[in-house]
Amino acid sequence: MKLRRLTEADLDELIRVVQESLPHLRPWMPWAAGDYDASTAAGFLGIAVSTWERGTMFHHAITVDGEIVGVATADRTDENDLVEIEYWLHPAHTGRGLATNAASQLVELAFSLEGVRRVQIWHDEANVASSGVPRRLGFTEIGRRTPPREPAIGNRVGVDVVWELRRQVS
Repeated sequence: MKLRRLTEADLDELIRVVQESLPHLRPWMPWAAGDYDASTAAGFLGIAVSTWERGTMFHHAITVDGEIVGVATADRTDENDLVEIEYWLHPAHTGRGLATNAASQLVELAFSLEGVRRVQIWHDEANVASSGVPRRLGFTEIGRRTPPREPAIGNRVGVDVVWELRRQVS
């Protein structure tokens, strides 16, 4: 498994991977509720490129043998000391530690950014699979938030679980 920067050249492959993953993603990801076509993917990739250049979001392709199997993002939030990590995988690639590996690499990236002292992962309370990633990486659950940041759709119960890992200050 490798992470690499998403680029506009990933358009066709991203469309295929997302479209194949939509039934798996729809219960958890509000952005997956509608159609995912070339226009949607191009808009996302345009944002991915511009936010990377501004240093605010770092969208990565999760790849296996050079093929995209998911996306992992490090989002430099409005709080200068905080980065949030998000991830999703094609259903054929879940349960193999890929999301944990990707999140681990993004934790390293986050802590390499100037001023970052905290990394968070948020997921819906019902998404038990997503809770395994922060647990395995040594994050601490710091709260449950309701109402959630995103609507309770599909399998979501509408309670955000917030996990945090803090940089050890020496």
